Amino acid sequence: MNRAFGALLQEVQHAPQVVITVLQGAVLGGGLGLACVSDVALADHQAQFGLPETSLGLLPAQIAPFVVQRIGLTQARRLALTAARFDGTHARRMGLVHFVEHDAQALAERLDEVLAHVLCCAPGANALTKKLLLASAGQTCDSLLDQAAEWFSEAVTGAEGIEGTMAFVQKRKPGWAS
Repeated sequence: MNRAFGALLQEVQHAPQVVITVLQGAVLGGGLGLACVSDVALADHQAQFGLPETSLGLLPAQIAPFVVQRIGLTQARRLALTAARFDGTHARRMGLVHFVEHDAQALAERLDEVLAHVLCCAPGANALTKKLLLASAGQTCDSLLDQAAEWFSEAVTGAEGIEGTMAFVQKRKPGWAS
């Protein structure tokens, strides 16, 4: 079951859709792992984050790689080896979350704003961009740039590229943003 959760995190991280998390209350262990694989993370300032596994005699086995990718090895070591708890403001400072709001209304408004921005982007272009960004962590620069050039060429002649270019020239919104 533990490994299955790791597979779920991989699926979420590599989903072609933009994954947005709204974090409130306790964001501990696996919840923190889910936050780490999101593309955009919003948090309530009072949300409580942490990796409590070691305080329970366990280890954050499946989430550790995603935590390290999100906040870096130094921060991940400190959090995992101390089981320290921290709030949304601290989570933002360390790069775990992108936005922190102080009440439910502001959090809802921020979510609407983020969604509006995402909906201005072509879904296929977003999917390939996400794939490119994730690949950048594991590939050599030359092979990544070769792959990126190929994807760009396909995108510029594809339906979204043509629609986006025509919309720009015609000074209108593209079909996906209407």
